Amino acid sequence: MARFDRVKNIVLTPNFMTISRIVAVPLIVILLIYETKITTFSAAIVFSLASITDYLDGYLARTRGLVTKLGKILDPMADKLLVSSTLVMLVSLGFLQAWIACVIIGRELSVTGLRCVLIENGQDIAASWLGKYKTGFQIAAIIPLTMHYSYLGINFNAIGIFFLYGALIFTIWSGLDYFIKARKFLML
Repeated sequence: MARFDRVKNIVLTPNFMTISRIVAVPLIVILLIYETKITTFSAAIVFSLASITDYLDGYLARTRGLVTKLGKILDPMADKLLVSSTLVMLVSLGFLQAWIACVIIGRELSVTGLRCVLIENGQDIAASWLGKYKTGFQIAAIIPLTMHYSYLGINFNAIGIFFLYGALIFTIWSGLDYFIKARKFLML
């Protein structure tokens, strides 16, 4: 029983969950390389579980006082790796237009770069509700786009496209908002 408790305590640490998100990336890529209905569905499940850890690791870190410097660096990196690699695979499969992936990935990289500059200068801008909607819409788009096919008469591709355009709007809007708020800290 003590061994189970030790394993449970490790698995329920925010940094373990963040690292599990990073480990999920190659699994999703491999599943999508061998594109079938089963592998795309499996990739969507893995992506969904990894996305849930994004919420859980932050919640656990804040509520249990487990915020670490490593976690502050790894968490956004894991998020970007998960979303960006899945988007790239969806483009390679023809499930997603490349320009949309470029806009989303470009925003993620530019805001991450901006955050690094701000943190280096002792500043930080907390994520706004726009960023939370952006993340929610991205996840809501990527899961059905990864499944892509129709299952049980449900056209998951159409559902994914619907959420994708919402994700695109919130991605651009939240990126602009972040740069506008950061303007006062930078000499632009």
